[in-house]
Amino acid sequence: MSDAASRRFNARSLAWSALALLGGWAALAILVHRPILPSPWTVLAVLWRELPGELGRHFLVSFYRVVASIALATVLAAPLGLILGQSSRLDRLAAPFIYLLYPIPKVVLVPIVLLFLGVGELPKIVIITMILFFQILVLVRDAAAGIRPELLLSVRSLGAGRRALWRFVYLPATFPAILTAVRQSIGTAVAVLYIAELFATRYGLGYYIYVQGNTLFDYPRMYAGIVAMSLLGLGLYFSVDAAERHVCRWRSAD
Repeated sequence: MSDAASRRFNARSLAWSALALLGGWAALAILVHRPILPSPWTVLAVLWRELPGELGRHFLVSFYRVVASIALATVLAAPLGLILGQSSRLDRLAAPFIYLLYPIPKVVLVPIVLLFLGVGELPKIVIITMILFFQILVLVRDAAAGIRPELLLSVRSLGAGRRALWRFVYLPATFPAILTAVRQSIGTAVAVLYIAELFATRYGLGYYIYVQGNTLFDYPRMYAGIVAMSLLGLGLYFSVDAAERHVCRWRSAD
């Protein structure tokens, strides 16, 4: 199956899956028959009405926070992962720190980050960046370390120096891993975004969802916020997926 046909097939599958989820949601709403679970059609109508207004403003704030966090984590973690992946000595020195810090749930550090950085955008971006940093670092490091030695030797035999190795071997070989790490981090980033936006803020989808559901008890608007946050994650995921297909075309070649 060609790459174009595969994408059409995937698009059809996604469309049918979305319809199946909406149908299941509608059936469950009828079965529950309580205000806490409105029908998907009610929620979609609210989403359509609110997205150009208040909900849209919260969406843009959340979009900025998650994109800034992913970009910052990638800029910090990807080069470090490349360095550790090509230097076994540095990797041995850094590995104990990585394995001690990686499993720590960074969400519990939210109060500490707020104490040091105060309110505003910076602490939220820092929290998300801290969580994504180690995911990207480990994936890129392992990809760089997995480059075949004979490939490096063949390039060195042509007179390539360290700069040429980085340009023609390490970066092309690890770029798919960088995009994969970013794509895998999007779900985590959006999940952490919700938690980060519960603290010291008045804007963002996390704040919007919490206020509508737990303060105003406006459940259709609450679900509209949840759908908007889901669309944020899906949009970012598909954007990175499309970028990977465009930049790393050799991976989809037959």
